[in-house]
Amino acid sequence: MLHGSRVRFRVTVTAAVAAFLLSTILYVIIVVLIKEDARSSVNDDLAREGRRIATLIHANVLPAPQVFTADDILAQVVDDHHRVIAASSGMQGRPPLAFPRPPPGNDRRDGRSCAVDAPGGPCFQIVEYRVGLPGTGQEFVYTLTPEPGVFPRPLLAVLLALGIPAVTGLAGYGTWLSASQALRSVEAIRRELDEITATDIQRRVPVPVRRDEIAVLADSINATLDRLEEAVARQRAFVVDVSHELRSPLAGLRMELELALADPDATDLPETLRALLNNTDRVGAVVDDLLALARLEADRNFPRETVDLTELADQEVLRRPRRTRVTVLSEGPVTVSAGRSELARLISTLIDNADRHARSAVTVIVGTEEPATAVVEVIDDGPGIPPEDRERVFERFTRLNEGGHRDAGGTGLGLAISRDIAAAHGGSLILLDRPNEDEGARFVLRLPQGG
Repeated sequence: MLHGSRVRFRVTVTAAVAAFLLSTILYVIIVVLIKEDARSSVNDDLAREGRRIATLIHANVLPAPQVFTADDILAQVVDDHHRVIAASSGMQGRPPLAFPRPPPGNDRRDGRSCAVDAPGGPCFQIVEYRVGLPGTGQEFVYTLTPEPGVFPRPLLAVLLALGIPAVTGLAGYGTWLSASQALRSVEAIRRELDEITATDIQRRVPVPVRRDEIAVLADSINATLDRLEEAVARQRAFVVDVSHELRSPLAGLRMELELALADPDATDLPETLRALLNNTDRVGAVVDDLLALARLEADRNFPRETVDLTELADQEVLRRPRRTRVTVLSEGPVTVSAGRSELARLISTLIDNADRHARSAVTVIVGTEEPATAVVEVIDDGPGIPPEDRERVFERFTRLNEGGHRDAGGTGLGLAISRDIAAAHGGSLILLDRPNEDEGARFVLRLPQGG
């Protein structure tokens, strides 16, 4: 579980760091918004106080030289010649504020300054009003107060700051719990996989009830185990079949040798040697087919070249004498990109199989069909194969009872190898009914056309 702890620790730390960064950013944004809200509130108070003083000036009731203001607001009234007319108690005896006059067409200016002579702080928020018209003796009313600090509401800032470690801790704790729950399922899957062996492959990993990614992973593992169990079962059956197929010719070899040794004088040496040779050929044929199967399963990336199926079929028909009449029908060259020796083995197997079962004739038809598919049909006029057995003939070491006497020299691997060769070329090999006929077999090979 050490690796699970490492994963849980890394995920938790990552989530905690992310939560810390996000909560810190959010905290800074909230503090900035609070400060801006405080500045706006202060500015409203200054404007309200400035309008009140301006109203007193218009009414000629300004209590100069001292102006009484609300709260901690400072005020100063300056005439057009930069002389202080009136001021609040905090601004008594101080020089006129050095603050720009309102622009033309506007009687108000808002702003901040750190270069004014006033008590309470280095920088101030200022609201300035112009009273009167140009040429009639203008007066300027300044209301100001120290600018709010970084934390205008300290208690709220502290409470929000405490939220940063709280959010970070909750995110880390929640992530730790979630990761632990998820990893418990992973750990159960790992333990089950560790206990599955080649002799106990029917076991499956537990699938979590919650349908999440781990449940999908468990389903995929179980599906893989299903395929693996099927492959192991096929392999075991194949080993049993191979043992059975080799036992008969080896037993025949041993029997012939024991008879020859038991009575050398009564042994017909040529006949014994022929029997030994037949059994040796049978063992060699099985071994050759097994090697062909092994090569196909190990590597299907064999060298490819342009192969004319019509030419190849003619060559395989003429390669050796046949029991029946074999005819190749084609309208012209049909090319595919394939392994020549592999396709030659496939077509030869189909022709040999048809020749063993046909009564008098075998027909090989080479053609094309859409889209861009080469087709080879091998048709015989024999007894045919029942529909329920048409897939069985492609299984390894399968021989149908009806054809056992004619298949005595076969290995039972030819059609299985042929289908594997077709699949390795991206094609297919199937067994169909003969058109408009009650008997006979019709093998159809389809390959992607090219070359």
